Amino acid sequence: MVNLREEYARTGFIKFPRDERLLTWLKHAGPAALAASRDEAEREAWLDCEGTWFIGVDALKNDELGAINGSGPLTCDAMDFLADLNQTRPLHKGQVSVVWPGYPRPRKGESEAALGYRRNRDAAHLDGLRPDPETRARRIEEPHAWVLGIPVNDAPEGASPLVIWPGSHVIMRDALLRLLADVAPEDMDKIDVTAIYQAARKQVFETCERVEITAQPGEAYLMHRHMLHGVAPWRDGVESGPDGRAIIYFRPECAGGVAEWIDPRHV
Repeated sequence: MVNLREEYARTGFIKFPRDERLLTWLKHAGPAALAASRDEAEREAWLDCEGTWFIGVDALKNDELGAINGSGPLTCDAMDFLADLNQTRPLHKGQVSVVWPGYPRPRKGESEAALGYRRNRDAAHLDGLRPDPETRARRIEEPHAWVLGIPVNDAPEGASPLVIWPGSHVIMRDALLRLLADVAPEDMDKIDVTAIYQAARKQVFETCERVEITAQPGEAYLMHRHMLHGVAPWRDGVESGPDGRAIIYFRPECAGGVAEWIDPRHV
């Protein structure tokens, strides 16, 4: 029998099987998520990649327990596992990420090099690192505790699946930990991590296996906060309904900021 704690520590990822409690929650949350992706104001704010990606940050109007439209709190195996880790967090309004055939096309203002990285490297990234609009220096501005993905609708293989590099969380964490080891906690979010991040990312590409994750409603997956991940291009010939491939994401932030985010004792 797989020990989930050991699996999470080793790979940085767990995919949870079909859960009836999650399906019950999705009866309320799923329609709300898809309605948000069709909303004119939300689409004006979040539709990108020439109409092939609805980014949908904060588009799901749930409360801190995950309740929406009379659903009651979000309960499922993944949330139980997080509770066992003592990692239950107040939930922000969920992201509703929807992708359609043709992804990726260029984002607004995206360079050819950035588009090439999106196509060839799945836009692999570490959540929470944001580039300065002018200098492009990356800083840890959003220290997430973990990332929980909840599929909303059926998705065939090749419908722009999540891409992960199991074990990458250790490489990324260790590299950033070395950089921040002697930095005062209150200054950690001011440090430019670009060079260390890019070197660690290169090491991940060279040493970790690239894995595509396709999941269906009732399933869920949990990613470690230091997991390198991305989204694969939509495979030619894979069909989709009008609602594309939709996933709700929760990424609550560490109450202790970057110091907690980088602490290896924090699972």
